[in-house]
Amino acid sequence: MAHQGKKLINDPNDVVTEFIEGLVETYPGLQYLDGFPGIKVVLRADVVGTKYDKVAVICGGGSGHEPAHAGFVGEGMLTAAILGDVFASPHVDAILAGIRAVTGPMGCLLIVKNYTGDRLNFGLAAEQAKSEGYKVELVIVGDDCALPPRRGIAGRRGLAGTILVQKVAGAAAAAGLSLTEVLDEAKHASEMVGTMGVALSVCTLPGQVTSDRLGPGKMELGLGIHGEPGAAVTDLQPVDLVVSHVLKQILSKETNYIPISRGNNVVLMVNGLGGTPLMELMIASGKAVLQLQLEHGLAVDRVYTGSFLTSLDMAGFSISLMKADTEILQRLDAPTKAPYWPVGVNGNRPPAKIPVPVPQSGCTRNEEVLIRPQELNEQGYVLEAAIEAGAKEIINLKDKLNEWDGKVGDGDCGSTMFRGATAILEDMKQSYPLNDAAETINEIGASVRRVMGGTSGILYSILFKAAYAKLKESAVITPRQWADALEAAVNAVSKYGGAVAGYRTMLDALIPASNTLKESLDAGQDPLTAFSFRLKL
Repeated sequence: MAHQGKKLINDPNDVVTEFIEGLVETYPGLQYLDGFPGIKVVLRADVVGTKYDKVAVICGGGSGHEPAHAGFVGEGMLTAAILGDVFASPHVDAILAGIRAVTGPMGCLLIVKNYTGDRLNFGLAAEQAKSEGYKVELVIVGDDCALPPRRGIAGRRGLAGTILVQKVAGAAAAAGLSLTEVLDEAKHASEMVGTMGVALSVCTLPGQVTSDRLGPGKMELGLGIHGEPGAAVTDLQPVDLVVSHVLKQILSKETNYIPISRGNNVVLMVNGLGGTPLMELMIASGKAVLQLQLEHGLAVDRVYTGSFLTSLDMAGFSISLMKADTEILQRLDAPTKAPYWPVGVNGNRPPAKIPVPVPQSGCTRNEEVLIRPQELNEQGYVLEAAIEAGAKEIINLKDKLNEWDGKVGDGDCGSTMFRGATAILEDMKQSYPLNDAAETINEIGASVRRVMGGTSGILYSILFKAAYAKLKESAVITPRQWADALEAAVNAVSKYGGAVAGYRTMLDALIPASNTLKESLDAGQDPLTAFSFRLKL
């Protein structure tokens, strides 16, 4: 059932101009022509057309594809972007205004996605600019690989591969090349790239109802960036299968859209369509790299993952592949100030990503110590008896603790404590180094961490780890060191858990116990008596 789409906007008619206002406030290097609302042109703030000494590179089209194309305006990429209304080609006057604003003696290259409206409006603007004395060239990008080869006049649509062409052309222009040379590089790049998209939903235009063309559990292969129907609607598939289908379509030898063969080097772009979480895009990228390498025999030189050319709030992604050569990689790696180009992806990518080894523990203890000694010293016997008594008491209190916990919580405290106490008794028989009190406390923490889930398990692990760290400071462990270890453990639980006395947590028992123990020892009380006290409730 169709319903009104939810948008955080004001008047649907103002979304593009208000987007531009926010964009230039966010990025100081961008500015716009003061021709609102008819003229919507974003340009580099540092470029004055009559004085600009490099080839200007301009792209544009309907809005709704953000960050394309205004987000790619900046030194080293686009000189200006011409924006139409949502999914509507910019009109000729706006394109002309952009050309006049940034084009100097070196001329201007227009990069146009292959849609009829864009071709006609940019074409007419180019001819008008030429008649005014400007040097203007135009390259059309049609990188869509979803549909069979050309049917009629329209041909392949311009998709996210356009962004890669913009980067190549912008870098060539920034390097000081002539208009003819920049045009040649842009044409070459456009012939090396292919794209196919997959969507889980249809986009919602501002102020319009949401289409229900794609039902539950369905996905669409090869639909356009304006929501145009694609090549096929099918059941939702795992991303492995989706990526496999898309790559095979792009690399199909039957259509031969791009001249990529086994053994070639490629650039991969995984582009979110507006409503896809980055997590899903990264999953698709990882799977695509693996399949390109293992199934298609290609070397992946660069990977760009993110939202580059979207379709409002459409859920889905597109994959673009570009055949890479030294010149293309040099252009892609060239510096740029365009705010939405992923500048972190620079330099050679290794053919295989080898995971960094997990660092080993800095502890230098002898692993042989972590075996129960064949003979216990006096401290070992005392420690064993204390641990066993405490663990058995917890086991016997299982049902009572669950009952109490059920009055204020989820009723599993006794069961959780039971698991911890049982594990302690079992591990003590095998691996507790009872003659070493500090290491024994550390192993108790490891036992608890292994079997006790939830918050309580973590808190008890912190308690034992902090006590262990304190005990390790002393060569000989006296009753006073035990008291200090308990205090350090309580403080650690408070620090990381965020609770203090009076918060009705385990600390309401531990804090008085720690304080009373220290007070008793300070008063000279016999240690056995001090450790055996019971709190008066």
